[in-house]
Amino acid sequence: MLSDTTMAYAENLTGALLGVDALYRHESGDADGLVVVNMATGERSERFGSYQEAASCFRELGRRAEALPEPDRQLYYAQVCRSTLAFLRWRGGVLPFTEQISEFLHVPAAPASDAELDALRAEMRGLLSRMGYSGDLGAQCAAWEARNRVPPDEVPAVLDELLDQAWDRTAERIALPDPKSDGMRVQTVSGVPFNARCDYLARTVELNVDPILTRPALKHLAVHECYPGHYVQFKLRETWYANGEAPADGLLSVVNTASSCTFEGIADNGLRVLDWIEGDDDRFAALMTRYRSGIGTAAAWRLHQLGWAPEQVTDWLRKNTLVGGEGWVANRMRFIEAPQRCALIWSYWWGEASVGPAWERVPTERQGDFLRFLYGRMHSPQSVALFS
Repeated sequence: MLSDTTMAYAENLTGALLGVDALYRHESGDADGLVVVNMATGERSERFGSYQEAASCFRELGRRAEALPEPDRQLYYAQVCRSTLAFLRWRGGVLPFTEQISEFLHVPAAPASDAELDALRAEMRGLLSRMGYSGDLGAQCAAWEARNRVPPDEVPAVLDELLDQAWDRTAERIALPDPKSDGMRVQTVSGVPFNARCDYLARTVELNVDPILTRPALKHLAVHECYPGHYVQFKLRETWYANGEAPADGLLSVVNTASSCTFEGIADNGLRVLDWIEGDDDRFAALMTRYRSGIGTAAAWRLHQLGWAPEQVTDWLRKNTLVGGEGWVANRMRFIEAPQRCALIWSYWWGEASVGPAWERVPTERQGDFLRFLYGRMHSPQSVALFS
């Protein structure tokens, strides 16, 4: 349990974040806002008349974070304040792209390196060769995708089946507060800037059917968007706050902030948490997920830092994507072209890399405690490493 001091601090921080969100929505016209999910009830928002007034509040909150009794909360809440101050500077037009990455997300401002991407390609090639696929990596990936592809008209039923299994495996490891009937329903969408999205408040997982979809990829999406990923994150935060067991800032999902990486990292490590990697197809899909996170950062870097034209970046992605087809290329471009979201592509690359090793370090007998720490508090890549 967190201290009363920290719980009170979180209430104040939550109101301030909602105040910035309200100001940003009004100023920018961005309907998605900074707070993309708000599970709080009642009137909590601070009222800021300007970004300067909001910045003054967050500088004070940053100073107050230094006195909190829990080391991980000191670190995390100070980072949230720095993220928000950086966001306010960005709205003032004075935050370069590299600083958006480093100050919003608290990760290095650099794309996945050629060496890292080459290593992932080599690992995928070796695995596919052992699985019996021949030719160069492109040919191997095309053959694997053709063998595992789910026809578009069968996608919702396959995802429903996988969601059912994911719920059962999650419930064996985490006490879910509500029955399966509270879970997510599949809604197919097209022409959107994401592969899938958890609309927790509507209890729908929006699945983009433009990319080529395989069963292993759908399995990853089931755990990422729902169980034990985003649905479980939101459900536990909401329930534990109502019970007085978790802080108020967990009621918000905020983009461009210190929690963005671990929010995605918890979801991307779902198969590992559920011990649900059943064979080489799942292993290949996991490598491909990691690889595509990496080329997403490389594409965004080319667009926003190196100044490549969108057409050049699209061609680069097309040559490097290996699976997913034009639908995947198109949704990645929509994602990284949006100025208010482009830095977030780094949250996938660094999320898995921060949560996965932390999970692997935990002894089996402490996994329950770690999951409580992971889901019961918001985290940055740095604060999640402070579990002891």
